Amino acid sequence: MVRISIPLAGLLFLCCWAAMAEAEEYLKYKDPKHPVGYLKYKDPKLPVGARIKDLMKRMTLAEKIGQMVQIERVNLTADVMKNYFIGSLLSGGGSVPAPRASPETWVNMVNEFQKASLATRLGIPMIYGIDAVHGHNNVYKATIFPHNVGLGVTRQVILHICLVTALNTKDPSLVKRIGAATALEVRATGIPYAFAPCIAVCRDPRWGRCYESYSEDHKIVQEMTEIIPGLQGEIPANSRKGVPYLSGKDKVVACAKHYVGDGGTDKGINENNTIVNRHELLSIHMPAYYNSIIKGVSTVMVSYSSVNGEKMHANRDLVTGFLKETLGWDRGGRRLSPVCHPIRLDSRLDNPALDSRLGPWWSSSVSGLPSDKISEIDQPAGLVCNSFSIETESAVCTSHLLFGSAGRHGILGFVISDWQGIDRITPSPHSNYTYSIQAGVLAGIDMVMLPYNYTEFIDDLTDLVNKNIIPMSRINDAVKRILRVKFVMGLFENPLADTSFAHKLGCKEHRELAREAVRKSLVLLKNGKSASDPPLLPLPKKAPKILVAGMHADNLGYQCGGWTIEWQGVDGNNLTDGTTILNAIKATVDPTTQVVFNENPDADFVKSGGFSYAIVVVGEHPYAETKGDSLNLTLPDPGPSTITNVCGAVKCVVIVISGRPVVMEPYVASINSLVAAWLPGSEGQGVADVLFGDYGFTGKLARTWFKTVDQLPMNFGDPHYDPLFSFGFGLETQPVK
Repeated sequence: MVRISIPLAGLLFLCCWAAMAEAEEYLKYKDPKHPVGYLKYKDPKLPVGARIKDLMKRMTLAEKIGQMVQIERVNLTADVMKNYFIGSLLSGGGSVPAPRASPETWVNMVNEFQKASLATRLGIPMIYGIDAVHGHNNVYKATIFPHNVGLGVTRQVILHICLVTALNTKDPSLVKRIGAATALEVRATGIPYAFAPCIAVCRDPRWGRCYESYSEDHKIVQEMTEIIPGLQGEIPANSRKGVPYLSGKDKVVACAKHYVGDGGTDKGINENNTIVNRHELLSIHMPAYYNSIIKGVSTVMVSYSSVNGEKMHANRDLVTGFLKETLGWDRGGRRLSPVCHPIRLDSRLDNPALDSRLGPWWSSSVSGLPSDKISEIDQPAGLVCNSFSIETESAVCTSHLLFGSAGRHGILGFVISDWQGIDRITPSPHSNYTYSIQAGVLAGIDMVMLPYNYTEFIDDLTDLVNKNIIPMSRINDAVKRILRVKFVMGLFENPLADTSFAHKLGCKEHRELAREAVRKSLVLLKNGKSASDPPLLPLPKKAPKILVAGMHADNLGYQCGGWTIEWQGVDGNNLTDGTTILNAIKATVDPTTQVVFNENPDADFVKSGGFSYAIVVVGEHPYAETKGDSLNLTLPDPGPSTITNVCGAVKCVVIVISGRPVVMEPYVASINSLVAAWLPGSEGQGVADVLFGDYGFTGKLARTWFKTVDQLPMNFGDPHYDPLFSFGFGLETQPVK
């Protein structure tokens, strides 16, 4: 009879228990089709790099190319997902599972597509994306926040010497809170990927996408990248900077767009050419991308536009050479914090050692500049300087671009094309599609928003790879980047959405936040018909009778602008929830005050009405992208006649609803008070809050308000600067106690 000591028996028990636990873990991640094969890529305990490596070696060319494809949901079936291994899909503007679809309907749709992805050989989950550019704007009853043109106003601008702009941040958390609220509402519909924020620096308001830009000044745009931690979550203090990050199921993958120079196109024409020297590109249009990458943005979308004649979707120098390599995405984000310090001009010019550190883009950006121009460069490499140190006239504030000395730390965020962006590489879209695919993929685009012709794209790209025209290394690089984001966001562990956030869609808390954002985005441009006249604002709540006029006073669609429910926006009050400015006024004034609404009254009506004062709400009609391009920037009819008829007969405040400055000089003299409300979104009560003095006006222009369109483009610091209202201008009022 064999005797086993008690200690030995205990040891054997522990060994057996560990073996059973290991077997259980093995069974959890085993390959169902190959029972002896352990799937490392499904094991969340392993490092992301190891999981990517394991999955990549299992994938066929067809499966890899499928990951690079993003198609529109209307063109999709479960069989397409399974047969072509589709890696991503999206809802374009107005693309919904059903009119007025509930969050539950959205979640069910997304999950059905996801189940098809999970049924493929390797079970790689797809990622669903949507444009959520001012809230979850595609979805019925979602909270619609002010467009970016208004949010940029919430940063108070202080102008310093040497054209250096400093920012006194009144509410540093506002855009971060908006990002967090947007993420929750997007997740409420089962979607984990938002094509936001737009970090364009709009230099010409004639551009139809100007309202998607926070400011004409890159420093304000840099500050507004704080929305990224709101969308994705705050990066832990001890983590590597520049690494794609997502903190949990209540956050979404963000997308900085549109890389790069989209806000500087000639005459503000959408998708046009940006003519710019490299210093201007680096110091105006590039800085916010530094900030976005440092804050962990997971994806970057390429612009339709060109830079100096070269389409960005085919620009390998800027997409791969600069964005992926120089900015540090291929170096694990190992850029240290910028150090702003003075450098003597005689030590800066023609300095090979410093030029080699900063790279060819920097050296070409300043070479040949006269010394009087060099002294105006405050951030030549585009990085934000946290403090300024300009000590002499011959000093220049620059930034170190410091890279780590170690090798590559792995593949990080991915670059995505814009909608049919590959097609538009050629002058006639889709005219030489094989060439466009070759040019776009070799430029460094990793995921292609097709969104329809997926079979043609897959066949052509497969052929280009098989012929070694596009190397397999480029395909592998793209797929590793896409997989990294999917692993980082936990998509392999939690591929299916649930309805746990459904109650957050359009919730009271988010609407109150949007209302707060509206209050802080308003800019008071005039308050008193002349310098000697008393200010009209804030308005008294109690008055015998007041007039509200203008097409935009009672139109929620106009109030929200483009990218609301439909791509081009909507007209009317029945397509989503919210409060019009008219209803907000009625809810704010004293119950004894009679409110009369007349959309476009004639002068006789106003003169005979006995009104104490009038509120006129006029502006632009909704538009998006190219349809918004305008060479005249005039108010649509009957806006001008409404202003003339009303303000010529009674004290009036004019509220302008627009995505940019518009022609106002002909009317300013007749107006008592003028307010720029931009595109405030669904919560019109925020306008009334400030109009009647519950809160004061605090907003400062983040854009120059021109006198005539002949002056354009005109931005702060230009030699010919002669605006109607200057960048940084904004009158203030105190709340009525």
